[in-house]
Amino acid sequence: MLDDNLLTQVRGHFGNIVHPVELIATVDASEKSGELRRLLDQLDSASEKITVRYDGTDERTPSFVISRVGTDVQVRFAGLPLGHEFTSLILAVLQVGGHPPKAGDDTIEQIKALEGRYDFVTYMSLSCQNCPDVVQALNAMSVLNPNIRHIAIDGALFQDEVEARQVMAVPTVFLNGEPFDSGRMTIDQILGKLDTGAVEREA
Repeated sequence: MLDDNLLTQVRGHFGNIVHPVELIATVDASEKSGELRRLLDQLDSASEKITVRYDGTDERTPSFVISRVGTDVQVRFAGLPLGHEFTSLILAVLQVGGHPPKAGDDTIEQIKALEGRYDFVTYMSLSCQNCPDVVQALNAMSVLNPNIRHIAIDGALFQDEVEARQVMAVPTVFLNGEPFDSGRMTIDQILGKLDTGAVEREA
């Protein structure tokens, strides 16, 4: 899956992992599940702080959870986050492993202060140039606040879902089962739509 040069780069990045990370995969006998196994095994080999399990029970196959051991901190992917989403995968492992997301201090505090439950689903494509911005923003938010959950789904592998939800373009984001937004979004734009009390606090 990953050539030697890329794997060497990944090992360098994974030197920044602070907390133990588990990759928990839901797989079957399909070709795509086999590819996911090979990818996750390579990530496992890139850091002593990473372990992989193949006993996941997610509703989508293949999929996997990136989890900080002993905590509720997690990020989820359905499919193989390669192509434009490979950076999203590496950042997710790093951030779940304790490497701080790149965001302003005010933004981070605002994310941590959000109350309520936020279950985000992003439909993306591995060839989409706008998708990583959205995926990485929501992943970072879910690492910073345990009330936020996010799964990024490769629409090409889950066509039935895409058709059932009438997803016409990527990235398309759903929040708590309802359409949230589509197209490129920054972390501050997403936060602005969620934190309606921020304007009142500033006033």
